[in-house]
Amino acid sequence: MKFLTRLSLGLLLGALAIGAQVQAQEFRVGFVNTDRIFREANSAKQAQAKLEQEFARREKELGELGASLKAASERFEREAPALGEQQRGQRQKALIDQDREFQRKRREFQEDLNARKNEELQAVLDRANRVVKQVAEQEKYDLILQEAVYINPKHDITDKVIRALNASR
Repeated sequence: MKFLTRLSLGLLLGALAIGAQVQAQEFRVGFVNTDRIFREANSAKQAQAKLEQEFARREKELGELGASLKAASERFEREAPALGEQQRGQRQKALIDQDREFQRKRREFQEDLNARKNEELQAVLDRANRVVKQVAEQEKYDLILQEAVYINPKHDITDKVIRALNASR
């Protein structure tokens, strides 16, 4: 009786080991590099161009305001020794106010740009995730990773995803 129990236990463990090995061979893993998608996909490039166009005017205005502030500061530095104390203080205060206004506008610009960039990148990422899911289902992947310390290039499906994203536009 003990022999049969040991034999059946051995057969069961052997069958489990073989089953696990077969299952491990069928498990398909893929990897998607989202940074490459953001750099190379047409939709990401279009989003970047849209942002540049949308914010170009404000960026130009900020550049002009910064150049004006710099010129006023240089002019003040040159003329300061010849100015009276009261006039020097007034011009200094005006420069400080102008600089504060410039910093505020630059901060607002950066916040608005970052918010819009996040919106656009999220839209690209949402589309990319839908395409990744389609590729995974079509090619019967069990797991798709987007972040990894190391990935064997044979598991990288980024090119397939970029081609599918570009074709679906």
